[in-house]
Amino acid sequence: MKLIIERGRNHLCMMGRLQMNRSNSVEIHPTAIISSEAVVEENVRIGPYTIVEGPVAIGAGTVIGPHAHLIGPLRIGRNNQIGTGCVLGGAPQHLGYRGEATDIVIGDGNIFREYVTVHRALPQGTGHGSGITRIGHRNLFMVGCHVAHDCTIGDDCILANGALLAGHVTLADRVLISGNSAVHQYCHVGRLAMLSGVSAISQDIPPFWVMQRHNEVCGVNVIGMRRAGLSTSDIQAVRHLFSLIYRQRLPLSVILQQNHQLVEHSSAVREVLDFIRSSRRGIPGAHRYRGAVEANSDAQSSAA
Repeated sequence: MKLIIERGRNHLCMMGRLQMNRSNSVEIHPTAIISSEAVVEENVRIGPYTIVEGPVAIGAGTVIGPHAHLIGPLRIGRNNQIGTGCVLGGAPQHLGYRGEATDIVIGDGNIFREYVTVHRALPQGTGHGSGITRIGHRNLFMVGCHVAHDCTIGDDCILANGALLAGHVTLADRVLISGNSAVHQYCHVGRLAMLSGVSAISQDIPPFWVMQRHNEVCGVNVIGMRRAGLSTSDIQAVRHLFSLIYRQRLPLSVILQQNHQLVEHSSAVREVLDFIRSSRRGIPGAHRYRGAVEANSDAQSSAA
């Protein structure tokens, strides 16, 4: 099923000569089609019927399954796993896009399971186009996830099956988006935040918050914070802040004015307040709190 690249040059590189750093360690199936503009590093494996189109850089140790379609400009880091039927680099689904060459930059150690789609960005000057869709390191994209144009994803995030990110969404590190959930365009999701399954958000999620259904707040990701190494005092301070906002219903304007009393001993609380202060779409207010149990069990936060 696999083929050392020396044998495959005439059969595979139908658009010209492939650029390789160490050709004797690259394995490509004879049915794959690789652009002459592609740059493939050592120990890369490319499966049957995969198409690498245009200027695509594939980092060392990356494994690409069958029937994938990689479209440049696209830069893929080291040791990524790209599953069956993935499409990375497709055009943005935006009526203002006119075929401009924009980028996707993917870090190291990511896993893209079957049929994940990641779209390249809008060009700068078109809407709020940034020119780059950016994915960090060690993220897991389960089956059928979609990452739209101009998204920025940090490190160690998990998107469960069927999770959808609209354009310009930003995920900080260690975010969990559960199965069949959607994030509205331009939303920001803070570090270690969680969105429950079959949910949708159209507002920003502060760090450590857990949300469900439609813009409903249900608690603090306590287990995720512990696993991330946050101190007990930081966790308790964040829970106290959460209580002020959602149980005591203290106005955000008052909390932000008095933030010096809250952040004196807690960098985590400072992180939440800075996020709220800079939020463009706003965060759900106290009327959106449903009093659900906090994410305080392994079952609820196993992926955090």
